[in-house]
Amino acid sequence: MSRLIRYCKGVSKALMVVFLSSTLMFCGSLKVVQPKEQSVEVRIESTTLNIGGDLTVKPTFTPNIKPTRTYDWTISNPEVVEIKINEDYSAIISAIKKGTSNITFSSSDGELTTSFDITVKGDVDDGVLKVLAIGNSFSMDAVENYLYELASAEDVAIVIGNVYKGGASLEQHWKNAQDNVAAYEYRKIAEDGSKSNTPETTIETAVTDENWDYITFQQVSGNSGKYETFITPLPALVEYVKERSTNTEVQYILHQTWAYSKNSTHANFPNYGRDQIVMYEAIVDAVRKAQLDFGMDYLIPAGTAIQNGRNTLIGDNYTRDGYHLSLGIGRYTAACTWFEALTSISVVGNTFKPDGLSDLEAEIAQHSAHAAVLNPDKVTLFSNYAVGNIEPLKADVLINFGNKIAPKWNTLGNHLEGASIFNLKDENDDFTNISLTVTQRFSTINKNGEQDTTSDFDMIADISTESFYGNSQKAWGELEIKQAQVTLAGLDLDTTYNLCFFGSRAGVEDNRETKYIVSGENTKTVGVQTANNKGETACATKIKPDVNGNIAVTVTAGENNNNAYGFYYLGAMRLSPGE
Repeated sequence: MSRLIRYCKGVSKALMVVFLSSTLMFCGSLKVVQPKEQSVEVRIESTTLNIGGDLTVKPTFTPNIKPTRTYDWTISNPEVVEIKINEDYSAIISAIKKGTSNITFSSSDGELTTSFDITVKGDVDDGVLKVLAIGNSFSMDAVENYLYELASAEDVAIVIGNVYKGGASLEQHWKNAQDNVAAYEYRKIAEDGSKSNTPETTIETAVTDENWDYITFQQVSGNSGKYETFITPLPALVEYVKERSTNTEVQYILHQTWAYSKNSTHANFPNYGRDQIVMYEAIVDAVRKAQLDFGMDYLIPAGTAIQNGRNTLIGDNYTRDGYHLSLGIGRYTAACTWFEALTSISVVGNTFKPDGLSDLEAEIAQHSAHAAVLNPDKVTLFSNYAVGNIEPLKADVLINFGNKIAPKWNTLGNHLEGASIFNLKDENDDFTNISLTVTQRFSTINKNGEQDTTSDFDMIADISTESFYGNSQKAWGELEIKQAQVTLAGLDLDTTYNLCFFGSRAGVEDNRETKYIVSGENTKTVGVQTANNKGETACATKIKPDVNGNIAVTVTAGENNNNAYGFYYLGAMRLSPGE
């Protein structure tokens, strides 16, 4: 069989292929087409890395040719890993933070793509405890004051975040999360103790801001004892946070809040029969059931710690308005509870104590918190901190009618009827078993008193600038408070007392004389010109308690007061043993 090779006439390049037993001739120009890759994949040795670890990955193409398309690497969470791309499309993935990130390799035309997840484990611990609270003013009371200082006293590095929206319930948090609403103040205490507040922030932003070790959830106080209010929003909100948390080992916690004070005027208190014990027990039951039913890791029993303290000589003095915690022992007790619950370090003996708290108060707060962590669902009674018997007063008692706390001063903090200090301290920080209660409300708190004062009360500016006030002549702020009253109780019937008063309103030109009517078994009236007052005080001496051991102080405008509203002021009071 012959083999023939022929060239086509008039064609510069041609190809003839001759097969045995046949001849195939093709005349025309030859065009070579480069084939494209049809698929791509990335094979990885491991889907997990430790912080600081590296992983090299390289895509492979089918067919095994040099790719004709252009490709890009993308990562979903650049805070968890970073990527360095080489010329051959291989890449080095470096782990920088605990969490999970999706890695995608895709062609620019979108036809070929492959992806995988990388999880970064926290085996390399940065040594910093990071806790985020999603809550409201109750979480603010618990974590924004004193928790950082308690941790520092034990050399525990800590970062504290609070996703704050006043009055927000779990349901509201869940709605805001679904719509990614920037409805929050994101309050943060950094490792160095510096504080920041970022308004108009979303829950998602706060959750992804740090590699949180703990994220806590809290129901609004009025619903905290109602289990049915947890059922829908809590598991949904937790799942939302889990999907966004950058730490695969994060633990989820419920914050058990506290019952209202016995004389609270909160609108939701009637839901519990205006009974503190009923409310406390309802909160304990609801929070524990929610923790178990929805798989929360554990709870922080701040409510039990507060209730423990209420059963000591401190009494029902843990709130400043009937529901928010007092600035001193209330917030300190809650912070002690959070510290021990988060660190497993006993708070008893912690060296940090806020200004204005006595050693005994700090001791009671620490023991109340410690007992709550050990027994979170029931009250612990302390026989060595029980209320004592009525005894003669041995030293002066200083009372501040404002919001600031200071050493040696008892701060009332709340101007509304029913506000009280259950057990006043004297200037030696000894408890007196004497109580003080607002029996007729004031208008509110004025913060414009004189800063530099010369009275024998020896006040710092935090004390002298604040006072409770009323208006006896006509309405101010839709209120007309013709007179206000505070009552001392638990006084020794065989003792007389001296009561001295100070009030100040700076920067005014009219007369704002204030009258103090002091009534026990006997009555005396004294007055102070409070306008621009820096040093004047007035004392009612040798007042004997009534048959119930009470002395009432009625405050109103004096006869020389010519202010159009009849403003009057009570900034500070001193109770002393009589001669």
